[in-house]
Amino acid sequence: MDSPGDDGSLTPLAGGKLLAEISTSIVAILREHYGRGPMKAKTYALDDIVVVVMRGSGFTALEQTIMDSGQPTRVVAMREEFQAVMADLYRETIERLTGRKVVAFLSQAHVEPDITVEMFFVDGPLPGFGAVEVIDPE
Repeated sequence: MDSPGDDGSLTPLAGGKLLAEISTSIVAILREHYGRGPMKAKTYALDDIVVVVMRGSGFTALEQTIMDSGQPTRVVAMREEFQAVMADLYRETIERLTGRKVVAFLSQAHVEPDITVEMFFVDGPLPGFGAVEVIDPE
């Protein structure tokens, strides 16, 4: 998503506005396709990595039933399968918002506490989000 510049042209989002829009967009995708979203979402960017951490998604009735039967790992597996199905939409969203191509996407779900992490590696550094790279350390 871009914002209008002083001359009326569109400029890419950056800084906190970019991070907030990524969080909002990923949560919106979850709410639309999963039926619920997290209570909290926070996005981090560092150089060429974007990480979205979501907490407190709650469990659907189906997930809670499975958990109550003593099989929380099945809930994690279901959530991971869902994230794999959503991967293309997530990638497209990150690419649209950052202007960078996603070269790798990793997703991890955890039950207690209820945390999901979506990690995107993009094809170059995001402006304003740096890192120090060590090559062949001695």
